[in-house]
Amino acid sequence: MKFYRRARGRPRSLGILPGTFNPPTRAHLALAYAALEFVDEVVFVLPAVLPHKSYGKVTLEGRLRMLKATLRGERRFSIASTAGGLLIEIARECRDAYGPAVSLKFLCGRDAAERFVNWDYGRPGAFLEQLREFELLVAPRGGTYEPPEEMRDRIQMLPDFTGQDEVSGTEVRTRIKQGLAWEHLVPSRIVAMVRELYGG
Repeated sequence: MKFYRRARGRPRSLGILPGTFNPPTRAHLALAYAALEFVDEVVFVLPAVLPHKSYGKVTLEGRLRMLKATLRGERRFSIASTAGGLLIEIARECRDAYGPAVSLKFLCGRDAAERFVNWDYGRPGAFLEQLREFELLVAPRGGTYEPPEEMRDRIQMLPDFTGQDEVSGTEVRTRIKQGLAWEHLVPSRIVAMVRELYGG
């Protein structure tokens, strides 16, 4: 794990927000702020190599620039990249960086939680085994999520997370291509940077 910005201190509980941040949005920030009720620190994680896609037009360096600007002055937020892109790989890199005692909680939306739980990991029960090493904190984007019975003690819904259903990097990029307003979907301090990188 390579840090580009690291919060001070040693957290007992760590929120992990992995993503492509293409670009960072107000929903990413809202999710991180909501998680601070349950964790001591949130680390925004960009995999150095994406597991199912390439970085494309906006490079890792460009996305790191946007994240650094977005999180400037936020003392409980860190930024890092990882060699792995799968949850279990990221969790183990976080464990190495933060120590064996830290409690790890991945932050995600309902749609991502459903993908994680239902993904074909090659054998039955694989994701349940992974949940021994970390938990999920799930934002109710587009509705609440009901995890399988055997996972309910390791998957928790984030309360008081509303108004972000239509905010996503995909929506920002689509609006830029269509010539529609997009600036309200990203943190104000990176509007100029997004325009520079995406041509909006």
